[in-house]
Amino acid sequence: MTQPIFLIGSRGCGKTTVGQKLAEACHFDFVDTDIFLQQRAQQSIADIVAKEGWPAFRALETKTLQTVTAPQTVIATGGGIILAPVNRDFLRKSGIVIYLKASVAVLAGRLEAFPEASQRPTLTGKPISEEVREVLSQRDALYRETAHFTVDAASEPDEVVAQVLAAIAATKTSTILVNSASAG
Repeated sequence: MTQPIFLIGSRGCGKTTVGQKLAEACHFDFVDTDIFLQQRAQQSIADIVAKEGWPAFRALETKTLQTVTAPQTVIATGGGIILAPVNRDFLRKSGIVIYLKASVAVLAGRLEAFPEASQRPTLTGKPISEEVREVLSQRDALYRETAHFTVDAASEPDEVVAQVLAAIAATKTSTILVNSASAG
């Protein structure tokens, strides 16, 4: 398999941590779109949003996604990448999309433990658990619509990687079976 693997999900679901481990397991490269974007812009997401606004950041995010997409790459995306229909379409057509799903309690706990405010600007100005609940309620359907697979991200990173690999392996097997059946 050489298709890129995209990890989508809410802030704090573990896209970067799982992505690095998944890339290692698959012998793929790893790119985090938020980190790549910040390095290119030479400023934090919070600074970009403060200076240029969310629409400008979202446009940079789309350009970054298209720039970093390559074969044999695991790509951890920003939590809001699925807000743009063009991104949802691009993700589904360009590789395997995995939704790392976790409960509000798990996500809020992780964000409170590792706030990284400069990289993760508040989206609503509300306390973390309220914000996570509100944002997830708005985005969950888009994550599900975009993903080829949904994986429980509340587990330890190695277990999440195992779930992702199992989902991808199941796809390969079913594709082989379908191709064999249609050939016969």
